[in-house]
Amino acid sequence: MDKTNLAKSARRMPEPRQGAQAIRRALAVLRILAAGREDGVPLAEVVRATGLTRPTVHRIVHVLIEEGIVERHDRTGRYAIGNQVPELALARARPSRLLIAANPSLQRASTEIGDTLFLTVRTGNDTLCVDRRIGIYPIQVLSIEVGARRPLGVSSAGVAILAAMPAQDARKIVAANEKRLEAYRTDAATVLGQVTAARRRGYNMREIGLVQGTKSISTWIKTPDGRPAAAITVSAVRTRLGPRREQEVAEILLREARAIEQAIRG
Repeated sequence: MDKTNLAKSARRMPEPRQGAQAIRRALAVLRILAAGREDGVPLAEVVRATGLTRPTVHRIVHVLIEEGIVERHDRTGRYAIGNQVPELALARARPSRLLIAANPSLQRASTEIGDTLFLTVRTGNDTLCVDRRIGIYPIQVLSIEVGARRPLGVSSAGVAILAAMPAQDARKIVAANEKRLEAYRTDAATVLGQVTAARRRGYNMREIGLVQGTKSISTWIKTPDGRPAAAITVSAVRTRLGPRREQEVAEILLREARAIEQAIRG
């Protein structure tokens, strides 16, 4: 084979496996750092959550710092997402189709229920809170903020999203998140038990919310191809979600989840 044909053959070759692996590792590190929000995450936590060696994580983090994607807090030594990330996000400022479709339903449900309402989407093996509506009841549960990221299975919404998947897919995701679950004082067996219960019930109900003395209910939202993409959650003080009202709230959330699915199909 002459040099010209060799060059053409080289251009047709797929990306080296090592290069793709490095990109995936960097993205895994970024997802862990994103969960730490502005407070950041210690390097040891990134190592534990990703399963990568400390030298590998250290190398990835410092390359990302050089590129402005990650920053290190001088006072705490923790690592966090850098300023360049939100700047890059400005390239897509238009709300997603899901957010646009969900807006009327979130308004209706918030008015009708009166407690704090959250819209959470699936992103890879994580959940991301993308909207929060504060109700009119005097005591509101503001357990998470918009932008909060957690491993699938940690929050009520995450369990609901997993429950809407085929059981085998849910198990794979929980297994992939197993090391990260420790930081949230739960484990794979507990999460899978909650997923099974939510699947049987038709929605997820968590007796103990992220804040002590609270309770939450979540219903899943599927895309037109049947994949679970998001969940609507109501969080309230326990006395607000007794057995009778639990059913009423669940029915409202189920109704609005179906309305959002209809709107997405458009």
